This record gives sequence, C-alpha cells and structure tokens, in this order.
Amino acid sequence: MDVLRYRGRVVADTDVAFIQGLIAAYPNATRRALSLRLCEAWNWVQPNGVLRDMVCRGLLLALHRAGHIELPPARKSNPLGPKRRTPSRTTLRWNAIEGRLSDILPLDIAQVRRSSDEALFDSLVETHHYLGYTQPVGEHLKYLVSAKGVPVACLAWSSAPRHLGSRDRFIGWSAEARRKNIRFIAYNLRYLILPWVKVPHLASHILGRMARMLPHDWARIYGHPVYFLETFIDPQRFRGTCYRAANWVVLGRTTGRGKDDQTMRPNRPIKEVLGYPLCRRFRQRLSQVS
Repeated sequence: MDVLRYRGRVVADTDVAFIQGLIAAYPNATRRALSLRLCEAWNWVQPNGVLRDMVCRGLLLALHRAGHIELPPARKSNPLGPKRRTPSRTTLRWNAIEGRLSDILPLDIAQVRRSSDEALFDSLVETHHYLGYTQPVGEHLKYLVSAKGVPVACLAWSSAPRHLGSRDRFIGWSAEARRKNIRFIAYNLRYLILPWVKVPHLASHILGRMARMLPHDWARIYGHPVYFLETFIDPQRFRGTCYRAANWVVLGRTTGRGKDDQTMRPNRPIKEVLGYPLCRRFRQRLSQVS
C-alpha cells in the first residue's frame, strides 16, 4: 500500500518498514546520517551522481510528521561552528563606465560559484540589488560579468519554482511531466547591472550571451540540460525592457499568493512572468514522461 508521494517518489509500506529498520539499526545516527544511508540504499542520486540528501531529509521529515516513522531529535547547530550569514555590504567602488557597448567588448562572463570571486558576487548583490542577497536553493549558478577588469553585472540562476500557472499553461505539460522535468528549467533569481555602469543595450546583450553559456555550464556541473529559462519582473518597478529586447516572452502574471497560501487572496506583489525557450522542441522535451 502506498502511504506517501514526495517529489515524484511513491513510498510504500515496504519502504516505510525498511526505513524503520534503518533507524533501529543505527540508533545513534543523526537525521543527516540516516538520510545519506537511505540515499545509498535506494541509489537515490542526482544526474551528476551526488546523493539527494536534502530531498531525502524532507521525505524523512514528512514521514515523521505523518506518524509513519520516529526520527531522532534534531540536533541544534553548534553556536561556535560556521554559520551561513547575510553577505557583508561592500564599500568597493569602481570608476564609471559609460559609452557604447562596442567600447567595452569583449566582456568576461565567469561562473563564480565555489570560486574565490563568490564572496565579491554575494556582497555586490547584497549592496546594490533592491532585494539584497538571497541564498539560492537547490541547483544554482552565479555569474560575474566584467569589462576590462571592472565588474559590470551579476546574474544568479537557480532551480525553478515547482508551481507557476502561467508558465505551466505556456508549456502545456501534465502534472506528472512537471514533477519529472522541472529540473530542466532555470530561474533567473537575480539580475543586477551595477550602478557605475551606463552602457545602452548592455543588459540585453548579456542575456543573449547567458542563453548560450548557461546550458553548457548547467550540463557540465549538474549532469543534465536545461531547455527553458524564466524570471519574474515587478511591474511596479520595472518594464523588463532588457528581457523583451533579448526576445524573452511574457507568459502572464503570478497570482500574488505564496505556495503555502490557504486564504486564496493575494498577499504579496503580483509579478510578471517572462520565459525564454532554449530550443525549438522545448515543449516536447519538457512534456516527456517515459
């Protein structure tokens, strides 16, 4: 008998019994250690071979809350240990860059996640983006764009939201296809042209370069392709001109309700949704379930 479906995985009574046996066999194991052992036992891995630890921990917690298993108490983090914190705001400034796009080419676009430049990227976004820095969840990449050694832009890409009505209608995929193939969409979480840069057409030019670079980097780092890009625009603040100039398509608007909303009423700003297909057969590829 099936007792739970989580992130596309169906958990049966036999699976619950196996997890209960795993907990009994390792009574002193932490929740993370149990998750890693379960991933290994089930060969539950990402396309790049990394164990699906965070997804597995979510599954274990869901089973625990439903009363199917009893997890060990969650351990409090060590107050003396390392913590993820909001990046410090930077006081660094560079000379103004103005003029024509051709004057600052070629651009250097570098993927800086897990590199020596990641802290600079984080601090620039925290300081100069109106939303500040938010740590991406799941698969994500960060790009720092420079011209003649001077930073001019920052772009962060992450896993896409699972439920987005206007995007789902545009693609036309089923709920099953969405659960299976959502990983083939990348979400533009942050896009920042730095305030000392005044170069017409730069923003749309970078988006065009990103559309060519990102699929290769994603496949190299995460072991699977992306077929579609998407982002949100706050129409009260921006028109999304650079996205439109780079041939992104307006898909619709959000409902203004979060994923956990129970009131059916807007409780946050309504955003415009834009998308960019990376290949002609993107609908067919995203809709495959076999």
